[in-house]
Amino acid sequence: ELIDKIKQLEAHNTQLKSIVQKNLQSRDETANGKAKKKHRPFDFAKCFKRHILLRFYYLGWDYQGFAAQEDSIETIEHHMFAALKKVCLIESRETSNYNRCGRTDKGVSAFHQVISLDVRSKFAPELQLDASSLTTELDYCAMLNRVLPEEIRCLAWMPMANPAYSARFDCRSRTYRYFFPRGDLNITAMEESARYLVGAHDFRNLCKMDVGNGVVSFVRSIDAISIKPSQRDSERDGSYDMMYLELRGKAFLWHQVRCIMAVLLLVGQGREEPSVVKALLDVEQNPCKPQYSMASDVPLNLYDCQFNEKSGESNGEETMGGESDLSDWIYKEEDLRRTISDLQGLWMKHSVKTTMVREMLKTLHSVLEDRFAGASPIRDQSVLLTQGVRSKEYCPLLQRQRCESLENRIEHYAKKRRIEVSVKSNDCSASGSDEPTAEHVRAGTDRNSNVDHGVSGMDN
Repeated sequence: ELIDKIKQLEAHNTQLKSIVQKNLQSRDETANGKAKKKHRPFDFAKCFKRHILLRFYYLGWDYQGFAAQEDSIETIEHHMFAALKKVCLIESRETSNYNRCGRTDKGVSAFHQVISLDVRSKFAPELQLDASSLTTELDYCAMLNRVLPEEIRCLAWMPMANPAYSARFDCRSRTYRYFFPRGDLNITAMEESARYLVGAHDFRNLCKMDVGNGVVSFVRSIDAISIKPSQRDSERDGSYDMMYLELRGKAFLWHQVRCIMAVLLLVGQGREEPSVVKALLDVEQNPCKPQYSMASDVPLNLYDCQFNEKSGESNGEETMGGESDLSDWIYKEEDLRRTISDLQGLWMKHSVKTTMVREMLKTLHSVLEDRFAGASPIRDQSVLLTQGVRSKEYCPLLQRQRCESLENRIEHYAKKRRIEVSVKSNDCSASGSDEPTAEHVRAGTDRNSNVDHGVSGMDN
């Protein structure tokens, strides 16, 4: 009976899979139930290809991150490739020579995301860099923007003579901005604390360690960091002013920016001394990360990317002299005007909501002052950026319960055969020269060992 029941369930499962597949195919049908006309498959064998960099922005608040996932279609990459294939610029991801500058996590946005890939061209390879060919080439941005969701827009493209040029490996720096309200934060203390972050450090206490995917080195370099005003509010106390933290570096760890921002917010609230960042960077004194909640993902934005003049420079490889691999980004005025108009529409929707909430807050602030004389003002705008439950009694970071050490995590995943570790000596100190190294690292390749996840994601 049990065997018969299992066979019944397997048959039912097969039937459900068939129904789901039919539903997916029916998405292309018109509203009145009539199927669209079947078109002949596009013959890419008759087309020329060119290698380009494609720049676009996206508002990632409602998406599951940049990278495509097996269990979700709500990713930026899924929509990008769906659009690229729909307008017949590529045949498939596998044949497109694709690389991304980096990937951002769930909820994270980007103003300057760049991908490199081979796309269809009107011109033969020997004519593709001619000025006349560039002005009359397919309008890649307009073609894609017609079929992309409104939160994702292509801004410009750049023709590349070198087909090996990679948006990922030839990116020399990435700049992130994390936007936040001033509230009652001590910005001076935050700036003092942030200065400890400049330079190369082991950031294992200021990121989420992804040892299960082979990341066992957490040394990264932050080239510059600053806190700047973004938008000033009319209120005299300035608690509704918008600020942003800006960081520039070559590569970032998983959730690195959000962890850094979480600690800086604690410093700005006066709960921690600015020197706490220095203590967290000292992995000999503090080898295990104290438990704390990250800052919200919504305000994080991959704001800018800078690229090498010649492919391979970031890897220390010798490059031949001559002209740069880079050229100017190609914008079309009509496309740019349409994109600005679309973005203004999104701004209008969100700004109207913000203004409504702001007016309600003004009224309630007045009621509080009139009815409860001497009541202290409420400036919790920035406090609410930190995720998790707030405890009534604050426990200093360095006195909190600690997470597992890096060495223990490496040993754990090595036993599970999730990673293969080669140890140079019996001393496995992760901060010394005899650090265990993973032979198979998800983000490592023969060209570079940049972390390709997290934008802390690229902090990602």
